[in-house]
Amino acid sequence: MHIGEQLPALEIPVTRTLIVAGAVASRDYQDVHHDVESARQKGSPDIFMNILTTNGLVGRYITDHFGPTAELRRVAIRLGAPNYPGDTMVLTGAVEEVEGDTATVRVVGENSVGRHVTGTVTVTVPPDAPPQTPSGTASGTASGGAR
Repeated sequence: MHIGEQLPALEIPVTRTLIVAGAVASRDYQDVHHDVESARQKGSPDIFMNILTTNGLVGRYITDHFGPTAELRRVAIRLGAPNYPGDTMVLTGAVEEVEGDTATVRVVGENSVGRHVTGTVTVTVPPDAPPQTPSGTASGTASGGAR
């Protein structure tokens, strides 16, 4: 872990199932996350992902890279362009600060509309943790399918 280290990009297919399941799992029953007609009536072309799902995907991106023993200390994100079904969000990251076994990683998630999420994650990695290498694409679970 060193300043300037680039994390491999992670492509996450944004499916209706992912959007709805993420909203339900986080108990966010706002209709714009599961009801297309309600979303349209409120000015959106379709349902869209909630911030809690995005937050979880950002956390997963970091632990995919730093390993299962990594501890997320702080996640500070801001949403921009919505994640709509049928799109792909690509997460990228770079280590900005390192102090001992703790790093601050700048994370950006983009889709075809623009920048969906920006922020920083502070993560602590035990010194004896083996390095991880994510596959670069989302697993069936993250994209809403079965494994």
